[in-house]
Amino acid sequence: MKILLSAYACEPGKGSEPGIGWNWALELSGNGHEVWVLTRENNRPVIEKTLKNYNRAESGPVKNLYFTYFDLSPALMRRKKGHGGIYVYYLLWQAGAVRKAKALHRIRQFDLVHHVTFSSCRQPSFMGNLGIPFIFGPVGGGETAPPQLRRGYGLKGRFLDLARDLSNSFIKFDPLMRQTFRQADQIWATTSQTACTVPEKFRSKVNTALSIGKDGAMAVTGKQLLKKKGIKLVYAGQFIHWKGMHIGIRAFSKLLKKHPDAKLTLIGDGPEKKRWQSLAGELGIDTQITWKDWMPTQQDLFNLFPEFDLFLFPSLHDSGGMVVLEALACGLPVICLDLGGPGVIVNETCGKKIQAENRSIDQVSQALANAVDELTADKNKLKRLGNNALSRAEDFTWAHLAKTIYKNTL
Repeated sequence: MKILLSAYACEPGKGSEPGIGWNWALELSGNGHEVWVLTRENNRPVIEKTLKNYNRAESGPVKNLYFTYFDLSPALMRRKKGHGGIYVYYLLWQAGAVRKAKALHRIRQFDLVHHVTFSSCRQPSFMGNLGIPFIFGPVGGGETAPPQLRRGYGLKGRFLDLARDLSNSFIKFDPLMRQTFRQADQIWATTSQTACTVPEKFRSKVNTALSIGKDGAMAVTGKQLLKKKGIKLVYAGQFIHWKGMHIGIRAFSKLLKKHPDAKLTLIGDGPEKKRWQSLAGELGIDTQITWKDWMPTQQDLFNLFPEFDLFLFPSLHDSGGMVVLEALACGLPVICLDLGGPGVIVNETCGKKIQAENRSIDQVSQALANAVDELTADKNKLKRLGNNALSRAEDFTWAHLAKTIYKNTL
């Protein structure tokens, strides 16, 4: 088949949105389909460099994969950097990109068009105007944090989550989103919460699947190192309010009452760093916490994971949770909340997910602490969880995702 991918974000060697676009391109072209990717001109240098390196490799060139690029004027690109400017720019990019797609379709005669990034249920795609089968998603963003667990946010965090809630409630009335849903032959949502943001009229088209997958870069042995005395926990990701470490740090404080030699490492950076550090200081546990900057590469992070016993990820509304999948692929069991993508990925075979709804911060943090205590009490059980984590990660490959979404199409 001839497939056109609409991937505003598409960049090799990256996680999140750029990684989604790139991995969809590789997976579909690797299945023998002629794939054209419409993405930003800004992505051209790294894509072309990567393709050249692939062509020199022993595995040979990437076949059936082509890229076409589009960007708006430099003046509009500069405005993208302002507050909220990226969303205005993205909407205008979509309007221009569909004209480019129509021109390309007249030449290539695509069998279908698939919108993969941005993978947001609040951002429209105009690719349905090509008049060919149109797949929208998987998209996320409809997940919400339980209100009682937002009390540890700062004022800005509460405002941002409130704005997100209001934006999600408007989706059903947004004429551009309604047009996207109406034109789509398939709508894929990352979770049931996101699926519920789609108007009832179009919900028969909706199915659920995560928008992330395990790729070859996560291929590791899962080797578990001999740990020194004491429980070692790790969090990796952005230091932002909805990642839930205002709960995670409180959970660690409770854990220390029973395991005073436990250690917690936080890897990343972001606007909540000072707030989280202040919280650790108030609780008197700052000496037990190590703060690390972002790792230079993803592989550096993967190499570090085997030093720890458990991955702690109390995120409140992650649509996907790629870092959770990365931790599992490195043989690291995960403790998370039963919310969003992590709540889909993690099960009792590879970790534990904690009930978050209708519970206070104190109750959830205590449940997290209890889970850590339970999972680390038996080293043989912990080792089994690590082995199961490797197996669980294999349930979320890009090949499996493509097969799921295209099973009634290809």
